[in-house]
Amino acid sequence: MPTPTAPLPQRAALAVLLALAAIPAMAAEPRSRTGRFRLPGACARVMPLLTARGERQWAEGWRPELLSGGDGRGSVFRTRHADGRATVWIVVDYDPAAGRVSYARLAEGSDMGLVDVRCRPAPGGSTVQVSYTLTGLNMQGAAFVDAFLAEAHYAAMMQEWRAAMAAALQRRPR
Repeated sequence: MPTPTAPLPQRAALAVLLALAAIPAMAAEPRSRTGRFRLPGACARVMPLLTARGERQWAEGWRPELLSGGDGRGSVFRTRHADGRATVWIVVDYDPAAGRVSYARLAEGSDMGLVDVRCRPAPGGSTVQVSYTLTGLNMQGAAFVDAFLAEAHYAAMMQEWRAAMAAALQRRPR
């Protein structure tokens, strides 16, 4: 077991494992939803907006706390909801040249899952595809997953992402 002086990545990984061990067992199937939207920018300009630090340019209230690394695979960061609940994110894949980024996430006391984002060239810009695959960890988490992945909510979120990212692209130098 790492000591209190262990490197931060080891302590962050241990914290995630301990949090997982404390979650009561609940048999649930992961649920997924995928959305797509067009942006007026090439993937080379879009991909930096899909990192922990890059999302600050367009996602209102997004304040990631970097725990280890940066943008690459294995990097870890934490965000907090308005109610103080934490979500720990681990970069599973970041390949901007291939137009993809994936995260594993654990929302404290609620849900866990994967977020996969793909960017593909399209006429006049790019198409972004966002897939969330989530599992509720308890009854409240299952209710959150149901609401978050509901078709109308997810479609509205994709439109919010599109508008906010398009505005960020307009502000960024080419």
